[in-house]
Amino acid sequence: MTEKHITRTLIVQIPSTPGNLGKLATAIGLAGGDIGEIETTQIGPTWTIRHITIHCDSEEQFDTVQDAIRQLPGFQLQAVSDDVLQAHEGGKIHMKSRIDVRSLGDLRRVYTPGVANVCRLIQKEPEKARIYTGISNTVAIVTDGTAILGLGDIGPVAGMPVMEGKAALFDQFVDISGVPILLDSQDPDEIVRTVKNIAPGFGAILLEDIGSPHCFEVEERLKAELDIPVMHDDQHGTAVVTLAAVISACKSSRVDLKDSVVGQIGLGAAGLAICRMFKAYGVNEVKGTDLSPEAKARLQQYGGTPVDSLEELMNTCDIIIATTGVPGLIKPEMVRKDQVILSLSNPNPEIDPEEAMKAGAAYAADGRSVNNVLGFPGIFRGALNARANRITHEMLTAAAEAIADSTKPGDLVPHPLDPRVHEKVIQAVEAVAVEK
Repeated sequence: MTEKHITRTLIVQIPSTPGNLGKLATAIGLAGGDIGEIETTQIGPTWTIRHITIHCDSEEQFDTVQDAIRQLPGFQLQAVSDDVLQAHEGGKIHMKSRIDVRSLGDLRRVYTPGVANVCRLIQKEPEKARIYTGISNTVAIVTDGTAILGLGDIGPVAGMPVMEGKAALFDQFVDISGVPILLDSQDPDEIVRTVKNIAPGFGAILLEDIGSPHCFEVEERLKAELDIPVMHDDQHGTAVVTLAAVISACKSSRVDLKDSVVGQIGLGAAGLAICRMFKAYGVNEVKGTDLSPEAKARLQQYGGTPVDSLEELMNTCDIIIATTGVPGLIKPEMVRKDQVILSLSNPNPEIDPEEAMKAGAAYAADGRSVNNVLGFPGIFRGALNARANRITHEMLTAAAEAIADSTKPGDLVPHPLDPRVHEKVIQAVEAVAVEK
């Protein structure tokens, strides 16, 4: 029996005429495809949509199968899916009522006429909206699509799967309702104006995948002009988890982090925030390099030391953190013995952790291990619990220390699905926020 190497699911719209499913199966078979499961997912007035699992020996044979389907008159190959894509079909989030409406009495309480009394109460005492609406437990997840993962400026709609993922994690880990907001503008003035206009409906604002340098202006202005927490996760969420990982690495290797020289490669949104976080934690010397003179100048404003070349930074720093989005930027021969190297760009790191370890690194990890999910849910839950109107560096440092304290000896970070980690972050952030 020939081993099948390619398995994909085809989403095909088939004209509702007897015999058409047989025509489709014949075309797939003649092209060399082996049909697995067939699932009818939608029936229209003149068509049927079916999900058809196909096994092929190679990508070339799979392309032949697709071409054969496209040549069938009236048939539409709508999409090609796999296990990952299937998990995203229909989206990953769904707004759902917390109250069942099963009688006229229920209807009168949750909607008209009873809801009018709640509206009048909030009109007189606006702070009561925290109690009688979901505003205080709802976070806007805002993007303009300019810095999606390591993919760059691919637009807000292409970034929606990331925003839905954030919302799903908010719900699962800390019971927050996250609402994706896609902005079709890269103008800082328009972004700020739009977020301010929608802010009354949210307890906090999570800025996500907004590119550098306008992300700095957007966040700083919103923090100044809104009285609810605002955080750009690519900056501060990444910085929190990175600091936690380095704290753990230094504990394992008995290195004093505050006396080490930290080198940051890439001074975009994440890179600069990491430098600021390490300085806030008390690291004496933080160096950084970037192709942008403006980024280097900003680093200097935050108390860091700009470095002209990658080679100089690799030669003079004990801990290396890279957030450039450039795969393979760090060559194995650049690695110094016993360095800690975190190459955080997703989906492809600056150096593969295994290569870094073979080259002599004491610890190495990529962005899959150092994941923002360890930080942002608990940070926002803690801030909302404390009714804080901003997220401070003290709160972020507390979150990083809580993550590090939850890490087993020898690991860089704890398991991201461990609910105890998120609870510790919540408690740490809330405690600091209440003290302020």
